[in-house]
Amino acid sequence: MKKFILAASVLVAVYSCKKEAGKPTENTTEVSSEAPKSNNKIVTLNGGITEIVAALGHEKEIVGTDVTSTYPESLKATAKDLGHMRSMTIEPIMAVSPTLILASDKDINPDLMGKIKSSGIKTEVFQQEFTIDGTKKLIADVAKAIGNADYQKLNDKIDADLKQVQPIAKKPKVLFIYARGNMLMVSGKNTPMAALIGLAGGENAVNDFEDFKPLTPEAVVKANPDVLFFFSSGLQGAGGNEGALKMPGVSQTNAGKNKKIIAMDGGLVSSFGPRLGEAAVGLNKLLIENTK
Repeated sequence: MKKFILAASVLVAVYSCKKEAGKPTENTTEVSSEAPKSNNKIVTLNGGITEIVAALGHEKEIVGTDVTSTYPESLKATAKDLGHMRSMTIEPIMAVSPTLILASDKDINPDLMGKIKSSGIKTEVFQQEFTIDGTKKLIADVAKAIGNADYQKLNDKIDADLKQVQPIAKKPKVLFIYARGNMLMVSGKNTPMAALIGLAGGENAVNDFEDFKPLTPEAVVKANPDVLFFFSSGLQGAGGNEGALKMPGVSQTNAGKNKKIIAMDGGLVSSFGPRLGEAAVGLNKLLIENTK
């Protein structure tokens, strides 16, 4: 159940990110122009893993991705969208004739994993930890899987970006709300969003449960966040700032009373890949602006 909740709230989180464009937090990561020659036909089933493969210069080898793989934009024209991990079947994967499948242990469902193993296609399932060190290890592991040893530059960039995060004198309490259609969920502790909020100098507003749970007025009022944080697509779908202020319990919080609502590109802030530092810096700037 825990993995389902995480998948339904974080990776589903980027369902509609593909439609987002022109956001001020869009990344500036340069993709490597050179990479060891390879005949791989790669299927990537995780947004962060997709970004790593592309940043290492192997974008042209990617033939299929899951719906969370929203970056780089150029993949839309060259790689087939295989759908979401919760509902993906083996047939569309086989249709692109991959020689290598790369996935995260946080995403893939057991039934699909069993069928992939039975297919005989070389598959690497990586442990994904939503920390700085965990992201660096994922980069190293993915690089090894695709035969590219030149990955340190990606880790160095994460460090360089994180040095730009400015301290915030009084850490704001930040409540991340995942909004999609009628689904409203809040982020507890030990989640990617809680980890990013911490890296950006804030404090996750909810720490009495793990993963994601449905939003309730009582939970929101109890958390009493200083800032509400959304994916850009989710906030737009919820009716913008005015819609957010009408969510159950929000009007009784500091964030609601002061109308402190921020949003960032879902793919950027949830992938925990090469753009981790950029995501932290972008969120840090928004928190500083909204806590003055």
